[in-house]
Amino acid sequence: MEGFIVTLVIIVAAILFLILFFTFVPLGLWISARASGVHIGIFQLVGMRIRKVVPARIVSPLIKATKAGLEVSINKLEAHYLAGGNVDRVVNALIAAQRAGIPLDFEKSCAIDLAGRDVLNAVQMSVNPKVIETPVIAAVAMDGIELRAKARVTVRANIDRLVGGAGEETIIARIGEGIVTTVGSSSSHKAVLENPDLISRTVLNKGLDAGTAFEILSIDIADVDVGRNVGAQLQIDQAEADKRIAQALAEERRAMAVAQEQENLAAVQGMRARVIEAEAEVPKAIATAFREGKLGVMDYYNMQNVISDTEMRNAISRGTAPAQRNVGEQETE
Repeated sequence: MEGFIVTLVIIVAAILFLILFFTFVPLGLWISARASGVHIGIFQLVGMRIRKVVPARIVSPLIKATKAGLEVSINKLEAHYLAGGNVDRVVNALIAAQRAGIPLDFEKSCAIDLAGRDVLNAVQMSVNPKVIETPVIAAVAMDGIELRAKARVTVRANIDRLVGGAGEETIIARIGEGIVTTVGSSSSHKAVLENPDLISRTVLNKGLDAGTAFEILSIDIADVDVGRNVGAQLQIDQAEADKRIAQALAEERRAMAVAQEQENLAAVQGMRARVIEAEAEVPKAIATAFREGKLGVMDYYNMQNVISDTEMRNAISRGTAPAQRNVGEQETE
């Protein structure tokens, strides 16, 4: 009985050991690699487990590379994996570049991948160029007419400038700048409408792909529409502004004129007040002259006759001649 128990314990321990062994050691992956002609040892796979590297992420790309005739070191693949790169995408890019005849080595593809760019997509774009459509770009010609243009840019990935090169946003921005420059330098919007390729030639001659990760193959103007008459609108706005300025200046002059008129009126009223005050002193002066004997009765009559004659002449000049009164009547009154 005791022998049976011991045998059972040994069998269970062996089964557990085999389960742990096959779990830790990727024996099936090793067999697949050997069958594909990839020379890799079982202890190398165990070492990957110890270094916390998923063996399938290394062995599967290595099998594809070997079948494609690429010589790739397993240590380099593992180093790229530990650096945070995508080993499978790098190997696929190398295979695609080899088939397309594009010069691309392993180190450069790893650098592109670690830079955050899709190296496989870059290789595919080098074979099959991509068309980038810009948004509607508005520009104003020298005659004041606005043109709204849309362009389609055919670009090809530049493998050598993928690391550190600008992206699609820069290409679109530069194309917009070229369109605005070309339309803005045209004397008439009709010239641009008649020759839309003028924009394409001007933009291509500027070398707008410098410093970018792409190479511009062609620029096609997809659509050109006539927009607003910006020049006329600016003239209208300027005329409205000038009118408001003129109105403000006129209002200022009117206010100054009113103030001057009020000032003159106040001066006249002041002068009238002084005249009335002075006239009020005349009877007093005459009375004083009578008392002091400086003015006689005949002198007074002569002065009244002169005053009456002056008033009559003034009335005749105004066209309203009143009946003349003599000194005796004035005295009676």
